[in-house]
Amino acid sequence: MGRLTTHVLDTMAGTPAAGLAIELWTVGEDARRLRTVTTNADGRVDAPLLEGGALLAGRYELRFRAGAYLRARHGVGADPLFLDEIPIRFGVADPDQHYHVPLLLSAYGYSTYRGS
Repeated sequence: MGRLTTHVLDTMAGTPAAGLAIELWTVGEDARRLRTVTTNADGRVDAPLLEGGALLAGRYELRFRAGAYLRARHGVGADPLFLDEIPIRFGVADPDQHYHVPLLLSAYGYSTYRGS
């Protein structure tokens, strides 16, 4: 059974990014928000974002609300912030697989990859 998961690591602090809001969207003409979640103390969400029959082949976008987190956790106060909302678009070709989309975050850069 396939599933979609994520987690966020704060590379400025060397810790998980707790309390960061994340939205999951479909991508395309009929784009819609599927879920809004917040990371826990481990920088993860408490359950898969999608799993089983809810995970369909297609294009998705995770929107990480980094700005609010960076202001609260690190006092980053520039206006506008260099990084505020971080959108990551990705495709699900085989909904029976596990898709893990992590974010490594700092105030001036980020990276992602397909994790396991």
